[in-house]
Amino acid sequence: MVGLELGHVGSRCCRRKKWGECSNVAGGDSVEEPEKTRQDVIEATKTPIVSQHDTDTSLLSESRLVEESRRGKTAAYGELVRLYERRLVRVIGRFIGDAWQVEDLAQETFLRAYSRLGQFDTSRRFGPWLFRIGVNLTLDHLRKIKRRGRTALFSESPFERSPDPSVEDPRGDLDLKQEVREVLESVPEKYRTVLVLRDLENFSTAEIAGIMDRKEATIRWRLAEARQRFQKLWQKRLDEDATSSGPGIPASPLVLGEPR
Repeated sequence: MVGLELGHVGSRCCRRKKWGECSNVAGGDSVEEPEKTRQDVIEATKTPIVSQHDTDTSLLSESRLVEESRRGKTAAYGELVRLYERRLVRVIGRFIGDAWQVEDLAQETFLRAYSRLGQFDTSRRFGPWLFRIGVNLTLDHLRKIKRRGRTALFSESPFERSPDPSVEDPRGDLDLKQEVREVLESVPEKYRTVLVLRDLENFSTAEIAGIMDRKEATIRWRLAEARQRFQKLWQKRLDEDATSSGPGIPASPLVLGEPR
């Protein structure tokens, strides 16, 4: 996913200029012109992804980019966006199947992070702090959907209907990704979040602790519990599949290793 088209938020249009060409954007703890800043973030996320070696940016380099961003140098924040855009979108996409909504949430994450740069501790990595904002926004969005009575969690379409008992089990047409999504949906949020971040996105437990603002020991415990819950639910699905005429599904869809 190169050069995200995130201009659909709000009026679904944006100014055609690069992040580094924007000016008069407030830094520090607040943004004086929120709509202008939103457009600046839109443009920053639309620029091409940088090469792989840039993902190895040192803590010192990240701190420099944050400090420059605070001083209003929008090109510096555009660099931070390019460094983390791809993975942020992928992480949010683990929780939400709607591509448009994923892009909305990614853009809103960068916007909020920019407006809160004054709160960021430059002695720490920028990534976990950014992902914390993104994951919290995503979970808040899913909770709102649930409160409205919509069953859109992990769904690929807002037009899903209840299964017709007279119709053959459609699971045989689902790919493994959808099978995993449906089982993950049954895992409670606090466990599901850890499982997704660790076993699907390969964050370390230390990184997840930073993202979720919890002690690492708590993350390890939740991860162990999450894996047990998932395996139990997956085994139940296997048993149900074995009694049906549909094709079988793998015994272990996730690589469940040791916490690290």
